[in-house]
Amino acid sequence: MGKIVFVTGGRRSGKSAYAQNLAESLKNKPMLYIATCPVIDEETKTRIENHKRDREGAGWDTKEETVDIAGVIREAKGYKTILVECLTLWINNIMFEAGKNGEQVTELTVSKLAQDALAECRKSDSTVIFVSNEVGLGIIPDNRLARNFSDIAGRVNQIIAGEADQAVMMASGLPITLK
Repeated sequence: MGKIVFVTGGRRSGKSAYAQNLAESLKNKPMLYIATCPVIDEETKTRIENHKRDREGAGWDTKEETVDIAGVIREAKGYKTILVECLTLWINNIMFEAGKNGEQVTELTVSKLAQDALAECRKSDSTVIFVSNEVGLGIIPDNRLARNFSDIAGRVNQIIAGEADQAVMMASGLPITLK
């Protein structure tokens, strides 16, 4: 049975670096990086290139997948370490795709997808590290879409953290062990 690690924190709190360093310190290769961020503009493209450069030479394979992370985990046979970055972008992508089709996304819908991803983690022998933004420390958004996103992200974080073997919150570049 695989091990699940959850890393959360605010924007620019050090989540990515911590998760990558943790994954590499395990020395469990091969390693797979599941990138959920689509290229939407030049700034995003630059961020993605910087992340790729940070992983160069460390033995990472990268799979870009914006929605079906359970499917990628299921198909990632032979990988000893999997890093999923990040859940909040994944939720955004799910909501965006649904919105293009005039559909609404609920906490229940995304909770089921998170449970599917966790089930695939438990079937594998891999250590899977999930990175997610902590969205519950700010103000309540002033519009329905942003509140829905915040509610869904909070629920997914609770589901993944609750099932995780280890959970860490990053604050100012420092890890705080939650469990």
